[in-house]
Amino acid sequence: MSFETFGQPLLTFPDAEKSPLSIRAKALVFVDPRSRQLREDLEQLATRSVSVLIRGETGTGKELLARHIHRASDRGGLFVSVNCGAISPTYADAELFGYAAGSYSGSASSRAGWFGSANGGTLYLDEIGDLPLPIQTKLLAALENHEVTRVGAHQPSPVDVRLVAATSIDLAQAVAAGKFHERLYHYLSEGQLELPALRERTGDILSLAEYFLGIYSQRLGLPVPLISEAAQLVLERHSWPGNTRELENIIHFALLVSTGDEILPEHLNLPDTGLGQLEQQLKQIIGNGSADEKAALKRLIADAGLL
Repeated sequence: MSFETFGQPLLTFPDAEKSPLSIRAKALVFVDPRSRQLREDLEQLATRSVSVLIRGETGTGKELLARHIHRASDRGGLFVSVNCGAISPTYADAELFGYAAGSYSGSASSRAGWFGSANGGTLYLDEIGDLPLPIQTKLLAALENHEVTRVGAHQPSPVDVRLVAATSIDLAQAVAAGKFHERLYHYLSEGQLELPALRERTGDILSLAEYFLGIYSQRLGLPVPLISEAAQLVLERHSWPGNTRELENIIHFALLVSTGDEILPEHLNLPDTGLGQLEQQLKQIIGNGSADEKAALKRLIADAGLL
């Protein structure tokens, strides 16, 4: 769903839409200037018919963007989400394109496969670089010819599928290494979206933290604590290698271990938590010193960029 929270646009992932084949962050906000530009690019691409390639680190929320593209398009079919790393190498052809009745022992009926299930809608392939090269070739043919041939079938079936793919690697490098189909890469490159890492859009961090705090407080039946200024500094200065997914886990943990009405740096369990404690100690020193000592210490702290 998309709605406003804390005065800012938010994309969330409803529990009802979860898929066992998907791995995702469950919320995105568009507060930071880089995020606002991303939203503009997203809205422009959504109404076009081209395939889209979303590039971003693991845990940034690429599937949320893909689902928003589907909802903002005029496609009435399903949004089908597939993690390419979870597709069986042995049965990848059948899983993606389907199979005819009798193709396998005990298969009395046919199956449409992920591609057929997305007919009239959107097929989302997460980590598309994990698809075996022979399957990449068949995928390109299906997209270009608008038809698929199920395993064991004698005739192709027409399909109308919009592809939205995602990757956490540079597919151009994979092409150069001979590990990704060059023509498929160029086909996907008609529409590209770059989802910056959370550390590159620091303006989103606190809004996301507040959102997750509210969600987990409601879910656990707990009062919603405030995030102290010191804890806010720690959150904004952390590098977030796990991106939005890591932030969600940190906030969930902090809510469970906090004892007062505030989330403090020590509740965050982050490696740079001591910085917030140091700042509190410096504030106390400033408060107890003489006027000249306070002025000198404030200048030193300001020059160091601590406060």
